[in-house]
Amino acid sequence: MPAPRPLVLASTSRYRRELLARLGLPFECASPGVDESPLPGESPSDTALRLAQLKAQAVAARFPDALIIGSDQVASYGGARLDKPGGYDNALRQLELLSGRTAQFDTALSLLDARSAAARSRLVPCEVTFRALGRSQIEAYLRREQPYDCAGSAKSEGLGIALIARIATEDPTSLVGLPLIALTELLAEAGMPVLG
Repeated sequence: MPAPRPLVLASTSRYRRELLARLGLPFECASPGVDESPLPGESPSDTALRLAQLKAQAVAARFPDALIIGSDQVASYGGARLDKPGGYDNALRQLELLSGRTAQFDTALSLLDARSAAARSRLVPCEVTFRALGRSQIEAYLRREQPYDCAGSAKSEGLGIALIARIATEDPTSLVGLPLIALTELLAEAGMPVLG
């Protein structure tokens, strides 16, 4: 039986690393180092798909025999992108904007076979409806969790779940940044089923 293919996550995100570790497969991480700026006129979903593919391609030369996972997420509300807030003030503004409203989180996944250059990609959309939030609730949340590296300023896998009224998606892990249901399907298609 042939040895299993190396598996590489083209990301430095600890959230994606923790999610991929759930599958129990050996893997390594590599920084893709790509420009994540959207192209003029590009929709959030198109940006996510392009960047997921670009990230996988960016590390392929370093891992010529590997299956490489690229993933990207773009959050938006009303057509405007929601970037990672980076600090308290921006996070406060984001959560005040999203109070009682629904934001879109488009998470794209690309699995690149570096050996053949064949790629399989999926887009997993997620709608997140936030509760009506008072300023004191938002401030208390930000003090406790400091979600400044998360688009939308709420960690659904942590205390941020208290800010959320509803999540609508086919894959709950997509909101955290790596859609594992889609990934297990792509891995099986590539000859690496998670359960053998």
